[in-house]
Amino acid sequence: MSVVTGALGSLAPKLLQLLQDEYKLQKGVRKQVHWLHSELESIHAFLRKVADVPWDRLDEQVKVWAREVREASYDMEDVLDTFLVRVDGGEPADPSRLRRAMKKLGELFTKAKARRDIAGAIDDIKKHLDEVAERRQKYKLDEMIMSKSITSASTIDPRLTAMYKEVSQLIGVDKSRDELISMLNLSQPDDDAPDKKTIKKVSIVGVGGLGKTTLAKAVYDKLKSQYDCGAFVSVGRDHDLVKVFKDILFDLDKNRYENIHNTGRGVDLLIREVREFLENKRYFIVIDDVWEVRIWEAIELALVENNHGSKVITTTRNVEVAKASGEVYKLKQLSNDDSMKLFYTRLSRADRKFLDNHPDDISEKILKKCTGIPLAIITMASLLAGKPECEWSMVYNSIGFHTTDNREAEDTMTILSFSYYDLPPHLRTCLLYLSTYPEDYFIEKKPLIWKWIAEGFIDGKQGTRLFELGERYFNDLINRSLIQPVENEWNGRVESCRVHDMVLDLMRKLSSDENFIAILGDNVEGTPAPSSVRRLANQNRISEHINSETMVTGMPKVRSYTAFKCFIDSRDQFLRFKLLRVLDIVRCSFEKGCHLDHLGDLLHLRYLRIRFNGSSPELPMQLGNLKLLQTVDVQGTLPASIVQLTELVRLRAHQKVPDGIGKLVSLEELIMKGFGDKALKFLKELASLRELRVLVFGTRGADESMQRDFVESLSNLQKIQHIKVYGSYWHADTAMWEAAGFVLPRPLRCLRWSVIEFSKLPSCINPTRLPNLAQLKLRVTTMDERDLKLLGRLPALCCLTLLTVSTVTASNINAGDGCNINSSDHSFFQKLRHFETNAMVLFEQPDEEDTSVSLHMWNGEDAMPFASRKNSDSRKVVPSGVMPNLEVLYFDVPLRALKDNYSDYCENIGLEYLPSLRKLGGAIVREDAPFVNSDAALAALRDACNVHPNHPTFDMYISYYYTMFA
Repeated sequence: MSVVTGALGSLAPKLLQLLQDEYKLQKGVRKQVHWLHSELESIHAFLRKVADVPWDRLDEQVKVWAREVREASYDMEDVLDTFLVRVDGGEPADPSRLRRAMKKLGELFTKAKARRDIAGAIDDIKKHLDEVAERRQKYKLDEMIMSKSITSASTIDPRLTAMYKEVSQLIGVDKSRDELISMLNLSQPDDDAPDKKTIKKVSIVGVGGLGKTTLAKAVYDKLKSQYDCGAFVSVGRDHDLVKVFKDILFDLDKNRYENIHNTGRGVDLLIREVREFLENKRYFIVIDDVWEVRIWEAIELALVENNHGSKVITTTRNVEVAKASGEVYKLKQLSNDDSMKLFYTRLSRADRKFLDNHPDDISEKILKKCTGIPLAIITMASLLAGKPECEWSMVYNSIGFHTTDNREAEDTMTILSFSYYDLPPHLRTCLLYLSTYPEDYFIEKKPLIWKWIAEGFIDGKQGTRLFELGERYFNDLINRSLIQPVENEWNGRVESCRVHDMVLDLMRKLSSDENFIAILGDNVEGTPAPSSVRRLANQNRISEHINSETMVTGMPKVRSYTAFKCFIDSRDQFLRFKLLRVLDIVRCSFEKGCHLDHLGDLLHLRYLRIRFNGSSPELPMQLGNLKLLQTVDVQGTLPASIVQLTELVRLRAHQKVPDGIGKLVSLEELIMKGFGDKALKFLKELASLRELRVLVFGTRGADESMQRDFVESLSNLQKIQHIKVYGSYWHADTAMWEAAGFVLPRPLRCLRWSVIEFSKLPSCINPTRLPNLAQLKLRVTTMDERDLKLLGRLPALCCLTLLTVSTVTASNINAGDGCNINSSDHSFFQKLRHFETNAMVLFEQPDEEDTSVSLHMWNGEDAMPFASRKNSDSRKVVPSGVMPNLEVLYFDVPLRALKDNYSDYCENIGLEYLPSLRKLGGAIVREDAPFVNSDAALAALRDACNVHPNHPTFDMYISYYYTMFA
């Protein structure tokens, strides 16, 4: 399905479905169906040609005709789907014998009427298509489609994350960062007076996409360690002040205000809370993306004036806001040299001075049009990525570059639209769908892809799962710089994305123009024509705006309904959208007594997600009627009828799942809190779910019989990629598991089951059997050097949590070439970025003349495996084959044992062998050691971070007992 072609792609196969014997269509109707199928295929082929031409270059008559056909295709699909649902309709959850008999008798009449209705509907469709064909011929539309599309398939850049960081954060930022720091440190008149209470405020102003947030973040990251506390908070156009103040408090002290977002405090109380917290502190706060003066004035009330040298930065597109909020720093566009450097870095080319036969004139024209705006430059570079340089002139001319007097922001929007039209039709549709989400929203990748699937945007290919294809679409949009990746802090994987404000503005405009999505929100302009709305999104609305009978009856064609952060009262009008395929309720509040009784009437529903604030409405037993459901993601209690949904591919529940889960043989993702009282039955039934890719469940523990069933089930899950078990501990005898046939499939990427305590490392966890394993969370009682080195050679491992009671050393690891997995030592945790363990970690070079390094993990009870060493004043980073890409390290320090065995505490733990280190954290476990000893240990570790060239973030704390290994 695409924006231009509408539902035409799915109509032809549905018409063929009608020709099956089970539907018993009359002979004349079957003949018409054959004709419709051929005609629709012809129209679809023509519309695909239309879709290949940038919309702004199409003749207006072609646009009108394409819109008409697209809207007609939706109507046709609604008719066919309604017929198919009526004939194949859902069964009651648990009917009695009498009710079943009555239902069968009723079906004889209902299905006969449905066949008569479909015959009439097909006749109407045929007449409509005759008119469509007549207009196409009358206006000679085929002759109008002369231009060729410039779309081309993009490839996913494997260096995406590194490129994104280098381009968006570094190029052209250094000079602006230094200028801004100088402004912050420059005293204002009378600032030096001892009784003068003031804070230095600077506002960064510039057009969207210029890099204001990037600059503010660069300054914040560089200076925040000099202050008692700090916060970096985004406001946005929605300017929810309650959320802004809660975000400020949370950033200022994450431990103290861990649950602040769950409180019901109003603006006045929150302002008072912020003021009290900041009263006697030297603070550094960034308020990002302020749109209105009045919003800044409200935020400013919380910023206490003191004489501690506090600083505040704001960013805004509005000059008036900038003047009201501090000294103005007008962010300049990138220089020509920086623009060129950014452009070619994004293209992964060398510096232009070293390129031969390079079309400088074309690149100069492109960069001139970008006016030094980083987002525009990145977008244009992505547009040209993968195209030979000899074709740049053709691309330049075909997208309609010409000299204009438009403002910079308008030029950038135009350039963004060029990138949009360069997308293949299916990606345009997926991108436009992001306009459903509010501004500055973190969009989770998985729910987004499953919604794409439910909407029919992803066409299945032989041998490729729809979700995997959706991941390719998602990565392609990132690679084209149209969405911004958001990495998971712990594992470095891109699990969500954001949409830049300018891109979102463009998507909303295009969605509105093409009647793709109607958005109702406090800060969204434009009112849709209700009768033609197909997809409806509500953002930050109260109940009377979103849940009225007038709204529902006036929008009879709605097939997708989304509500973000809305209040939903006891009425359930939105559940009466009879054609609804997607229902997504996100972070909404339900009035007490709200029910979902009519949910079981939505027979077309494919996607159901209900995420609420507070208590959850009960899900009805009639949920089992929804035979087309593919995704169920709910917080409420699931009815027993859920196991009747045989088309279900994703089930995520925050409560226990009913018995009978083995019936859901199409499941690809199963994420749940628990499995009821019959755990043994659940673990056996897992064996039936052979399509599973993701398995996450909680447990209260498992005896030997249950563990054996689990092992046997795992042997059937040959497609599994992600396994997580949490809850109470299992004590697993590794020998018993292996005797029961314990193996892990080669596709496995993530294994997180620290609640399962193995007696020793299972033999299947090794580099040859798990080539794709990227995340591992493991608890092993006894480990030795061989085990540790096996883990170290897992070729894809980037995130490891290893809990053990053993003391273990991996000795004499050489730098080597770092890539030979067959070598015994050379690739020791080559790709590891995050390492967390309960043991104390120390890296040591036993012999100064030897380049090898040893890794010690000490439990604090056994003999210390390392000796006290003379402190090195330089501690320069040296080449090492140990964890060369490690960025985050967490470990515990057994202070009492350390004091008794190691005279200089933590003064030299070998951080110099970790060249990529960015963060050091963990616990100093005091037990009964004196405070002075813990302070000395903290000071030594902090000093180790300070002398490291990366200046890693220091996040160690003092604890009285061990918590990571029970």
